[in-house]
Amino acid sequence: MQDTKSYHYIVVGAGSAGAIVAARLSEDADCSVLLLEYGGSDASVFIRMPSALGIPMNTTKYNWGFESAPEPFLNNRAMNCPRGKVMGGTSSINGMVYVRGNAMDYDEWESVGAEGWNYQNCLPYFKKLETHHCRTSEYTGTDGPVAISGGNNMANPLYRAFIDAGVEAGYTETEDYNGYRQEGFGQKFMNVDAGVRASTSHAYLRSARRRANLTVLKRALVTGITFEGKTATGIKCRIKGRTKTFAATREVILCAGAIGSPQLLQVSGVGPKTVLNKAGIEMVHELPGVGENLQDHLEFNFQYNCKQPISLNGSLGLFSKALIGLRWLLFKTGLGRSNHFESCAFIRSRAGVKWPDIQYHFLPGAVTYDGSVAFKGHGFQVHVGHNKPTSRGHVHALSGDIKQHPEILFNYLQTEHDRQGFRDCVHLTREIMRQPAMDAFRGEVIQPSPEVQTDEEIDAFVRDSVDSAYHPAGTCKIGADNMAVVDKDLRVHGIANLRVIDSSVFPTVPNGNLNAPTMMLAERGADLIKGCDIKPSSRADSYTDQQWQERQKEGTPLRLV
Repeated sequence: MQDTKSYHYIVVGAGSAGAIVAARLSEDADCSVLLLEYGGSDASVFIRMPSALGIPMNTTKYNWGFESAPEPFLNNRAMNCPRGKVMGGTSSINGMVYVRGNAMDYDEWESVGAEGWNYQNCLPYFKKLETHHCRTSEYTGTDGPVAISGGNNMANPLYRAFIDAGVEAGYTETEDYNGYRQEGFGQKFMNVDAGVRASTSHAYLRSARRRANLTVLKRALVTGITFEGKTATGIKCRIKGRTKTFAATREVILCAGAIGSPQLLQVSGVGPKTVLNKAGIEMVHELPGVGENLQDHLEFNFQYNCKQPISLNGSLGLFSKALIGLRWLLFKTGLGRSNHFESCAFIRSRAGVKWPDIQYHFLPGAVTYDGSVAFKGHGFQVHVGHNKPTSRGHVHALSGDIKQHPEILFNYLQTEHDRQGFRDCVHLTREIMRQPAMDAFRGEVIQPSPEVQTDEEIDAFVRDSVDSAYHPAGTCKIGADNMAVVDKDLRVHGIANLRVIDSSVFPTVPNGNLNAPTMMLAERGADLIKGCDIKPSSRADSYTDQQWQERQKEGTPLRLV
């Protein structure tokens, strides 16, 4: 038996983008919006408490559990690719790091075909979504739904030591990496609201769900898009074992992410002919770029023993964790209110690079994402990754069954450019961590071993040790070329009444974490659907390649930019 009900808009996925799109569209009381999410509630204390971030990320209840195919340039390792399966999506299981990316990321988007997606047009939407509690400037928002905070504001002296080490190594200190200048060492910000994870569910849907014109259905597995010819008319889904069909009189909007959106398009018959034929899927519309152009960031950890008993490793016992949790439950204060990534850096891998392509997250503890440790005593670590990869992969449906995970292949470190980027990460990080500011804290190296020196040794270490930073993007890119999937207004090429609004539309992966760019995209995407678009009131300057070149002509040292 099939049930059919009609809405003006159907939004698939209540994650970093979908929650925003549904909330903004439902601001118009004259339209009806249906928001569908396969996961359940995000009310768990482990989701809400920032320091517990490793738990939901590693829990099948909240994570789709995607895994890559054996990666040919990483010793055939199958890489973990967690995606949120809960209200708030990946914003409910991620590290809560708030990084917009570099201003030139968005100018790069426009240069490769994403007309209108330059930095000046994107900046108003970053400001629209945020309320910044640490900085006030022409670059920050003051009354948006998403709170931006500093955790415990670098109370641990290790955070400051890392910044000072960067300055001693010849780099600059930046006041706000999301503002005028990304490049440099400084405080890191997080989307945490008064000690609680500020997911898009928390920030947007808590109030929006009270609206009579917004219907939110949880545990709804969308199995396909319905079409009449080349027009999207609705979706099919499974709820409590029943097949239901919902009609969209205006638009279907896919916000299922860089893995989910291309798979849903493909199982619905929209995608590359060869992929659909191999999976036995009847074609509705041939679109060769669906699922191609997959990109991601990689990272690994430099870990050190700490000479002083001040690291987080002293708070990992069951009794200490219980006290941290109790304090958080009662007061939303203490170690429980932070993701513990409170200082960071963005630097260039070498001369001639247009904008910083290496990112650091500093953690005053030596642990894994699930909180386990491989040694006794105190330690600290710095996460480092090369952020402008040129390797590309794909997402290919293997059948018409949405429940069968697609083939995901990133082709990590496929190019010499990317391999050299990680060699640079090793050499530059060692130099930074040798600075006098770290002397009072830096003990013996845990990894990588000081004996790892040659290119071949570094490459081998990276292949064995590197992990995904969990930033998949690019599989339904914006553009006008034959591999583009959506146009500048995020409408699927060749299909009426169908858009994609999530990180899959990024033509290139931004220089940083992806939650903030995805939220920005959703804010602007909702306005594009409404037929409006905020225009910048004035041009906001940013530290650009032109200024970089000017300082080089003046003889300013490379590190001081």
